Amino acid sequence: MKSSTKSKLSVAVTAAALVAGGLLGAPAASAATSCLGSTCNGLNPANTTCQNDARTVQTGAFRGVELRYSPSCRAAWGRFPNAPKNSKLEIKNSQDKKYTTNGPSGGGTFFSVMINDKDVTAWACGYWDTQGECTGGY
Repeated sequence: MKSSTKSKLSVAVTAAALVAGGLLGAPAASAATSCLGSTCNGLNPANTTCQNDARTVQTGAFRGVELRYSPSCRAAWGRFPNAPKNSKLEIKNSQDKKYTTNGPSGGGTFFSVMINDKDVTAWACGYWDTQGECTGGY
C-alpha cells in the first residue's frame, strides 16, 4: 500500500473507533434543565434551557398576549408581541406569586420572567394605557 493510502485508512479506522466509543460524531447530549418548577421563579427564560422546548399554551383575544410553557422546566412566562409603548407584562400563578416586567418604552415584543407552573396554574397579563388583557390559565 502507498503511504498516503495507509494514512487515510488509519484516520478512517481511528474516526470509526471514536464514533463507536461516542467521542466523535455522536449527537451531543441534551443540556441539563437549568431550573425546575419553583427554582425557575424570576429567571429570564432566554438565560435557561427552558426556551428550548417552550410552546404557547394560551393567547389573549385582543392584543395577543401569550402564555409560554416549558414542559422540561415546568415553568411559564409571558410574551407580549407588538406591545404598545410603555406596556407591562405580568406573570402570576395560583400560589399568589407574580412578577411584572416593563416593556421597551417605544413598544415591541418582549417577555416576562418565569414562574413556577409545576402542579399549579399560571396566567400572563399585558397592560398598556388604561387597558389590559389576560390569557386563560394553564
